[in-house]
Amino acid sequence: MPPKPAELVRRPTAWLVAVAVLLTALEFAVVVPHGAVGWDEALYITQVSPRMPAAFFSAPRARGITYLIAPVVWLTGSVIVLRAYLAVLGAAAIVLAYLPWLAVASRRAVVPLAALLFTGLWVTGYYVSEVIPNFWVAVGGVALAGWFVRYAVTGGRGALIGVVLAGAVTTLMRPGDAFWIALPLPVAAVLVRRWRRPALVGAVLGGLALGAAQWIAEAFLRYGGPVARLHRSSAIEGGIAWHPRGLLYELSAVNGPLLCRPCGVGVQRPGLTLWWAAVPLLAAGGLVLAARARALGPVAVAAACGVSAAVPYLLFLGYAAPRFLLPAYALLALPVAECLTRLPAAVSRLRRPLTGLIAAVVLVQLGSQGMVLSQQVRENAAERRTYARGAATLERLGVRPPCLLSGPRSVPVAFYIGCGTGETGGVLASTTPERLLRTARREPTGILSPGSPPPGYATTWVAHPLSRLGRHWRVYLPPWFTPPR
Repeated sequence: MPPKPAELVRRPTAWLVAVAVLLTALEFAVVVPHGAVGWDEALYITQVSPRMPAAFFSAPRARGITYLIAPVVWLTGSVIVLRAYLAVLGAAAIVLAYLPWLAVASRRAVVPLAALLFTGLWVTGYYVSEVIPNFWVAVGGVALAGWFVRYAVTGGRGALIGVVLAGAVTTLMRPGDAFWIALPLPVAAVLVRRWRRPALVGAVLGGLALGAAQWIAEAFLRYGGPVARLHRSSAIEGGIAWHPRGLLYELSAVNGPLLCRPCGVGVQRPGLTLWWAAVPLLAAGGLVLAARARALGPVAVAAACGVSAAVPYLLFLGYAAPRFLLPAYALLALPVAECLTRLPAAVSRLRRPLTGLIAAVVLVQLGSQGMVLSQQVRENAAERRTYARGAATLERLGVRPPCLLSGPRSVPVAFYIGCGTGETGGVLASTTPERLLRTARREPTGILSPGSPPPGYATTWVAHPLSRLGRHWRVYLPPWFTPPR
């Protein structure tokens, strides 16, 4: 039987806070100082920035992360300040997400250890301070499952409110991910006899509906309804269908790159991927050991939600990114921690040496993940600085606000100048050649290209080298535009 809330000592909460403090220190030491923004970050920031036009917001995206960053973006254009804000907020989110699990965990060390295992992953450390929603989906999913189990076991209006709020926040960030995370919860509420509380299912569904309200309203306003938006989203994502090689794609991206599209099956630094293969084994071990101790319920919910969160990315998507599995990692950390804390007692003769071995392995894992994090931060910051250098070249050519950029990499480059963006073709088309040409008569307009000829409507435009953006890159400017001498 799980302990009653009154029986909980303060030590697990203190350790949970300590994990959050360590995460904050790591963010400020490694991630926050690198202020260069990526493509997706630039797009999200422009949605709420008063300093530049909003970039095209495509059908698969949700606006939750833009609401989160809006207060800081309105006050300052500093990316470093924004990252610092997200780092502190992310640490607090870790505590709030795992807090409800303290009341239902059968062992006090499970929850702090689970939080440590999750925050110790390089991909978690990287995305806490990024303007990307996946980390926030992960902590929202952990909180949703935690409050669900808390209410199922102990009842209480506060736990029910927690289910609604956690479900709403998770859905606001990414409705599709929230659906998969929450999918096992109504099933558990129906199948487990002692958990059959009608209000529990209503709270789960109500939270999802509340969080999805904005996404649904926007679907009717811009796409003709939710179904049409889902079809459009699938087209932009390359077709959401059966992709059995998705697991191999995610494996190949465990240590980077940040986006594997198109994705092969080569694995970078194979020795550092052993933890990935160990996660399902340790999670299964946690379920077995919890079942033997008659404490299976909460651990099974975490495992079911974690597996469900991974399903769409392992089986239905034709490309990969390490951040896609953050919700699965955050939830599966709980049964993994259950396994690691129970295993020494299960092998009583080797209890002490096994405990020491587990501690050593965890420390090695944290150290190796820290190395990968540091490398990923350096490599991607260097790549992203090319956007700023390309923007500086364009400014010297006279491209200044109000202005418009089109072509690959136009969104992050435009971010550094304050230009608007627009594409005339492809799945991200947001304007027409005619409108772009009319804009070019009124304000500086450029088409970025990695070396290919200009589009047909701009064959007379003049090419200017843009090598600081990348080798062979150039910008096509209208023949009537005269760069300053």
